Amino acid sequence: MVRNAARRTALVDAAIGVLALEGARGLTFRAVDAAAGVPAGTASNYFANRDDLLRQAGEHIHVRLRPDPERLAATLRGHRDKALVVELMKDVLARLSHDRAGYLALLELRLEATRRPGLRAELTATISRDLEDNLRHHHELGLPGDRTTVVALYLAMTGLVVEHLTLPDILPPDTLDDLIGALVDRLQPRDGPQAD
Repeated sequence: MVRNAARRTALVDAAIGVLALEGARGLTFRAVDAAAGVPAGTASNYFANRDDLLRQAGEHIHVRLRPDPERLAATLRGHRDKALVVELMKDVLARLSHDRAGYLALLELRLEATRRPGLRAELTATISRDLEDNLRHHHELGLPGDRTTVVALYLAMTGLVVEHLTLPDILPPDTLDDLIGALVDRLQPRDGPQAD
């Protein structure tokens, strides 16, 4: 059977929406078909099984959450200093807030990965690769801070994003920019080239 790539993407996007709204337990082929607005049985023609659907959703979430290349290029025209790192971190929060469903689905996949070794291995590989890419880009761009600084920023931003997207009333939205600035300031106390 010939499969339509656009329909596969629509089904994976629907799966991400189901994960965000219903959690991993609610992710069924029937739920994906309904969310995508396609005839019953369509998803089962595109995915070998539920594990395949979870895997493809995990891959696609990372595509959805990537920065816009043009916006990133514009941001990177600034000086390679703490202020630029603050802008990059603000962009991370803005992107993940814009695709809240994508990030919440990723959190659901992380939880499901604690019960599915195959999914855990795939998510670990994907997220490790993304972190290594971020570390490499940070170094290549000549941004301040060493490897430990970048990992600490990653961990701090992950916590801030989880807090903001799951319990948004805890941290008032108008305080987030200042909080990001404080995180960068405390984790990167000096401007200048990074240490290795």
